[in-house]
Amino acid sequence: MAEVTYLEALRQGLWEEMERDERVFILGEDVGSYGGAFKVTEGFAKQFGEERVIDTPISEAAIVGAAAGAAHMGMRPVAEMQFIDFISCAYDMLTNYVATARYRAGLPTPMVVRGPCGGYVRGGPFHSQNVEAAFFHTPGLKIVYPATARDAKGLVKSAIRDDDPVIYLEHKWLYRRIKERLPEDEEILTPIGAARVAHEGNDLSVVTYGATLWKSLEAAEQLDKDGVSVEVLDLRTLLPLDDAAIMRSVKKTNKLLIVHEDTRTGGLAGEIAARVNEQAFEWLDGPIMRVTAHDVPLPYAPTLEDFVLPQTGDIVKAARWLAAY
Repeated sequence: MAEVTYLEALRQGLWEEMERDERVFILGEDVGSYGGAFKVTEGFAKQFGEERVIDTPISEAAIVGAAAGAAHMGMRPVAEMQFIDFISCAYDMLTNYVATARYRAGLPTPMVVRGPCGGYVRGGPFHSQNVEAAFFHTPGLKIVYPATARDAKGLVKSAIRDDDPVIYLEHKWLYRRIKERLPEDEEILTPIGAARVAHEGNDLSVVTYGATLWKSLEAAEQLDKDGVSVEVLDLRTLLPLDDAAIMRSVKKTNKLLIVHEDTRTGGLAGEIAARVNEQAFEWLDGPIMRVTAHDVPLPYAPTLEDFVLPQTGDIVKAARWLAAY
């Protein structure tokens, strides 16, 4: 088994689906000869040709609109947002058209909109956002957010094969930091809608996703030394949420800490907390707590970014308090 980075695993998933299904094609800004801003699609144009790896104008609305039209005609487009922050330019197209097309008119819309998201890279307010909450309440969309190399590959393959539009969020901080040995002779398909237990524990549950999975795992290791057993649940898919997995973990540990990099107000932690209160309130032995980013645009300055975003120490502090409650 070869060790590959998160970015390379994503590349492998895209490459394999392009080889498997001639209906799959990629479009976006600089995805062709340049290979994408982060080189995710480097070499794709040479291998698959310019008709299947299409450089577009700088217009996210046009990229998503073109992808939707192609999907209606039987293709399976993968649209890249050079930075996910600018998916807001295609918000109307995604929420008012793409998400409703199958319901309104029976139009098949199998398409993936993917792009780099997240902070911890000193990218400032225009290149560090997490946009999941903006689309989380839109029926008709699916949202996936892999945190491991295996899931980066498995979820992009599953997203391309899905018959609904999927927003695929890939954290740029993970691109070259996270490595994993992946089998070369086995097809990897991560099911959409299924969370996984990343670390077994008994005293409290940490529900998380994306880059904060790794912060949570670091916190769990520290807490283990203090005799606090933490279960870490990696959501992997945000829409639909795996309620069953969340409730199983809560019923096992009786305490819940939700961690995500997105801002606190309107973030997914609030929805998760509400669902646990509805479905497993009697199992709780303490308040549901959240560790999230502060409600401010993300600063450029390293010290300020570190303060705004959730850090391992923040998770450890909250978990210790909750475990002792």
